[in-house]
Amino acid sequence: MRKLDRREFLGSIAGLGASIFIGGCAGKIESNGASFPSRGSSFAAKDLAVASGKDPARNVRAAVDALGGMKKLVSSGDFVVIKPNIAWNRPADAAATTNPEVVAELVKMCKECGASRILVVDHIIDKPAEAVLNFTGIRPASENAGAEVTAAQNESDYRSVEIPKGKLIKSNTCIKDILKADVFINVPIAKAHSSTKLTLGMKNLMGCNWNRQAWHASSSLDQCIADYAGAVRADLVVLDANRILLTNGPKGPGETKVVEQVIAGVDQVAVDAYGATLFGTTPKDIGYIRLAHEAGLGEIDPRKINRKEVRT
Repeated sequence: MRKLDRREFLGSIAGLGASIFIGGCAGKIESNGASFPSRGSSFAAKDLAVASGKDPARNVRAAVDALGGMKKLVSSGDFVVIKPNIAWNRPADAAATTNPEVVAELVKMCKECGASRILVVDHIIDKPAEAVLNFTGIRPASENAGAEVTAAQNESDYRSVEIPKGKLIKSNTCIKDILKADVFINVPIAKAHSSTKLTLGMKNLMGCNWNRQAWHASSSLDQCIADYAGAVRADLVVLDANRILLTNGPKGPGETKVVEQVIAGVDQVAVDAYGATLFGTTPKDIGYIRLAHEAGLGEIDPRKINRKEVRT
């Protein structure tokens, strides 16, 4: 039997209000009315792993292993899409883009689980996109690890996504390959942002959308992010906080801080809430984190999150 892609799945469950099972893994329809069929439920929803150490790759592996290992998420033959932040033509030490070592290690881990195809993709802002892929180090690192790498720079690379209970946006677009993927991994970098104070996991999902400017022109960028995060959910969020950008974000250059951490989890609100604390910020002071929590998309209270800390 042909497996439904994510867009077809969304259409098939519209209007339902209960938990269902897809491929043996629970896929919950969230309060804003739409969710991907997620294998992320193979990990404990309340678990958050924080790996600390000098080696970004080892931090990635340790964080995912602390959740139970990539084998809980990726199966033999799976098509995996990895979405880092590659928006800007900046080197890794500028902390404006995801560290290529982080992305490459995720690729290796997915290959070890038997993934048949691994695609690294983003909607790149700086031009030319091909130069950005190379200068950031994402292309060579990811390809050497065994992934395909591309930039979703054409409107034809996107398909529509319905957000029936979104408060501000009722429909939007998403990169086609994310909708087709068996597993979707969101790999943001933690950094300051001029419009939303911080950009973390949910903010990184803006790079899945074709028309970012419409969100910036709306009455609430934070609400757009929260609405979209309910419909375009990653199976796993891996937050790169090896080096974070403190000022002049999202592009920099600005002041950076070496934190030497990678945070992994299924709950995108919990991951972002922890990420906010790295900047000395209360999670509820970040609009999209608060709004996503209020929409029932995840946990913001650290007392209700099972945080596992490991050193590498």
